[in-house]
Amino acid sequence: MKYSVVLPCKDEEKTIGICIDKIHKVLGRAVEIIVVDNNSHDTSAKIAARHGAIVVDQKIPGYGAALIKGFGQAHGEYIIMCDSDNTYDLEELPKLMKYSGYDLVIGNRFNSRMKRGSMSILHKYVGNPLLSLALRTFFHTKTKDTHSGFRIIKKIALEKMHLGSTGMELASEMILKAARLKMKIKEVPITYSKRQGRSKLSSISDGWKHLRLMLLYSPDHLYLIPGFILFIIGLLMMILFLQGPIIISGLSFYIHPMFIASLSTVLGYQIILLWLFSRVYMITYLEDNNVGNKRMKKVLSYLSLEKGVALGLLLFMIGLVINVNTLMVWINSRYGPLYDIKSSILGLTLILLGLQTFFSSFYLSILGMKNEQRFV
Repeated sequence: MKYSVVLPCKDEEKTIGICIDKIHKVLGRAVEIIVVDNNSHDTSAKIAARHGAIVVDQKIPGYGAALIKGFGQAHGEYIIMCDSDNTYDLEELPKLMKYSGYDLVIGNRFNSRMKRGSMSILHKYVGNPLLSLALRTFFHTKTKDTHSGFRIIKKIALEKMHLGSTGMELASEMILKAARLKMKIKEVPITYSKRQGRSKLSSISDGWKHLRLMLLYSPDHLYLIPGFILFIIGLLMMILFLQGPIIISGLSFYIHPMFIASLSTVLGYQIILLWLFSRVYMITYLEDNNVGNKRMKKVLSYLSLEKGVALGLLLFMIGLVINVNTLMVWINSRYGPLYDIKSSILGLTLILLGLQTFFSSFYLSILGMKNEQRFV
């Protein structure tokens, strides 16, 4: 069997029969059509069976849950997925099928054939474009319609993805994993029509789930970039104010900005460590071997628990020496006014960085213990 069609369905009795008939018209009567009934309250399942589809139940609610159940039942070399609301014209299947050399073929709705009223203004001009831009930025893919539900995917490619999203965000998960696995993706212009019946979309909730998923799979953007910016800004401010006060328009800036610099340095460093934690976890437990993590493996191979502990102790000792020296100066002055506040801030900052490094080295080593891997 070359093609299997998976249609997630919840309360689509007005259109499910139309969709199945269109598939038969294009692919013939022998094609495998799997309708996944996702807790429908109408006669959708009965209509689907009457039109020749295989009906399976998925009690776990959600678009992604229904599709994953259908994918598991499909036997075709290529799997076609489409909504059951007749918004996608299934008679356009040949447009997608001719790109059989690609791992994933996506119908792009954003063209002149999008029918008036088929998509709300908010989704058309804000939600979809911004989330698609985020996915392209984070995962270096050229896909413009990341939420299209009309797709063809090779089953062998699908099996490599290990999809797990139960909601609408499965559409984004499929693309980002295809991009991370260096699969070939093709977009094809399609027609998109106004749906019949009530939409299942929840703009804010579904939009957040898409963004959350992308951030979880992109620790560089979630942790590394903001952490690095905070750390560098804090470090540069610290170095600058160690030279003395800065006068701007007659105003003197000195000690109080140093506290902000210290906070920025420590916070940025902690966020960078969270990036390291997530990277090691993805490599060790998710067995994620995309290009970025392969490079990270090489970097981690040069590091060890002992090196991390040594660096942490070194930073701690330098900070401690600075503060002990400040204490001795204060004692020798017979407990007079303490003016060397900047050195105290520097010393405390180094002590915090040292302690973070020391304990984080052990935690990273614990994360990397699976399969006897030795990471920092």
